[in-house]
Amino acid sequence: MFFCILFNYTILRDTKDVLVVTAKGSSAEIIPFLKTWVNLPMAVGFMLLYTKLANVLSKKALFYTVIVPFIAFFGAFGFLLYPLSNYIHPQALSDKLLAVLGPRFLGPLAILRIWSFCLFYVMAELWGSVVISVLFWGFANQITTVEEAKRFYPLFGLGANVALIFSGRTVKYFSNLRKNLGPGVDGWAISLKGMMSIVVLMGFTICFLYWWVNKFVPLPTRSWKKKEKPKMGTMESLKFLVSSRYIRDLATLVVAYGISINLVEVTWKSKLKAQFPSPNEYSSFMGDFSTATGIATFTMMLLSQFIFDKYGWGVAAKITPTVLLLTGVGFFSLILFGDLLGPALAEFSMTPLLAAVYVGAMQNIFSKSAKYSLFDPCKEMAYIPLDEDTKVKGKAAIDVVCNPLGKSGGALIQQFMILTFGSLANSTPYLGGILLMIVFTWISAAKSLDTQFTELRKEEELEKEMERAAVNIPVLSEPRNDSVANSSLQDPASVDSTGSSSETSTPRNI
Repeated sequence: MFFCILFNYTILRDTKDVLVVTAKGSSAEIIPFLKTWVNLPMAVGFMLLYTKLANVLSKKALFYTVIVPFIAFFGAFGFLLYPLSNYIHPQALSDKLLAVLGPRFLGPLAILRIWSFCLFYVMAELWGSVVISVLFWGFANQITTVEEAKRFYPLFGLGANVALIFSGRTVKYFSNLRKNLGPGVDGWAISLKGMMSIVVLMGFTICFLYWWVNKFVPLPTRSWKKKEKPKMGTMESLKFLVSSRYIRDLATLVVAYGISINLVEVTWKSKLKAQFPSPNEYSSFMGDFSTATGIATFTMMLLSQFIFDKYGWGVAAKITPTVLLLTGVGFFSLILFGDLLGPALAEFSMTPLLAAVYVGAMQNIFSKSAKYSLFDPCKEMAYIPLDEDTKVKGKAAIDVVCNPLGKSGGALIQQFMILTFGSLANSTPYLGGILLMIVFTWISAAKSLDTQFTELRKEEELEKEMERAAVNIPVLSEPRNDSVANSSLQDPASVDSTGSSSETSTPRNI
């Protein structure tokens, strides 16, 4: 199931970047505006709708209600929206507005110019935050304990990241297919139909596997024994979640990751388009990038179980921000001092631009492999000790809203830098300083959450010990007097009566 979800996500992630970055009249500068003014509002709207549906639908009905519209949209995009893009995109209007407003508004106007591509971009982003984080991990959290999660969550990722390798090869295959088509043939239309057909097929496979697990696999009852809470409305749910320090710290981790990776990733993608301007080259590189990410993550996940067993949740949660900090500093340093390193790079037949592309790719590969193998399992383990109501609504608020909020926060920072300093290149020193502050805040929240998580785990273990003691420890009633004791030895019926009496008075005797 996770394999299919990640396979789709990799194809969608690579395709969405190619669509919006390489489209005519667009560039990488569209991404900060797109994440802020389109992705975030849609994510908030979905979270509100999901919270409402969670109160009225069963978990099974909720799963199908959420995933089927995604499958339908991606199928419709490949076979309907993209072939009609030349007719439904307001190119002339966008050109007029750009002439009036100036080139600084290229990013916002590109959202209008290629609105169907932007809608695809947002739906692909939501697939990651909704289907992966909310649907799959929510289902996994319902059927596993913390101890099981420590053993099996990293193993879930092993199979899932094989999907990254295969999906990367799939994107690479379609890139080569486009390159080999004759002139006058819309290669992207053919490729999208093929890739979206695969996405739809995998989507229905996910639905079937979810049905099969619920139908034939016996599920533990632990999560259903949590203390039930009354149903809450949307605003009550939000107030409840904001009031929880545990949820706030968990949200800080997600937002900090989103801001940090966005600060580096958008700058890298601008360099990537400069190095590979054609869709074929760009998509081919992204296919190789996804394959390398899958291999690196697979390797990290082999080590993650050792890290959890040897060093615990707290250390595992701090590794991702540390990796992102070190690799991010290296990437920004290369951009800032690329000209000074030019002669040395020339000896390796590399330009500063190409070196920045490769170092940025390594930064993304290492950061994302740490995220998939350590950060995501840590985040999901943190939900398990919570009660059912906090778990369901907390995941919806954090994974659906905080994830794009982090990306939008990074996007807002970049928008401010672009308007203030004229370009992302001029903003690089300031972005590096902001990255430093965000990562330190992230590490501080991880320390705080580690303390709370440990306390909840101790409480849960204590409750289990008390339950086992109540079931397993025999309790003998006190004899009322010697005659009663003697008669009990002589009359078996009196033993039954006494045993029944002692069983009734067990709480008092304990």
